[in-house]
Amino acid sequence: ALAACGRRPSGSRLQAVDFTTETVCVLDGLRLIDYPGPKAQIHYAGRTDPDFFCDTVEMFHVFLAVARRQDVRGLFVQDVGKTGWDEPQGHWIEARQAHYVHGSSRFGPMGPTLASFSASAQADAFADRFGGTVLRFDDVTPDMVILDGGALHDTRM
Repeated sequence: ALAACGRRPSGSRLQAVDFTTETVCVLDGLRLIDYPGPKAQIHYAGRTDPDFFCDTVEMFHVFLAVARRQDVRGLFVQDVGKTGWDEPQGHWIEARQAHYVHGSSRFGPMGPTLASFSASAQADAFADRFGGTVLRFDDVTPDMVILDGGALHDTRM
């Protein structure tokens, strides 16, 4: 129950929080439930509720642009090796431990996205099927996660 509301007992490990049907992306207000692809969340020091993102690219964009990373307590993404792409639910993993596929033919709500996996074999299989390159967290660079509005090419984001 404590993890569900974003709080944790002192001394326990930070855990991801599942989104609800009403949870929206902090950047664009899109309801997470309405879009395919893995979602993400960032937990900040001094806050009980995380910021949710409807796309892993948005999470990386924000994290890589954050001037004060020491305020970030945790980063989580969904393991699409265990949850469906079209209607992802649950299966959160620590973002820094995940394997990512960059440049695949599978799109998220904002266009190209990074597919996230807990197992390297699943990331490799996804890349073989849908294209792309398997990366680790530290291999993702700011030029890979530019928010240009996806299919609409709306650069006002």
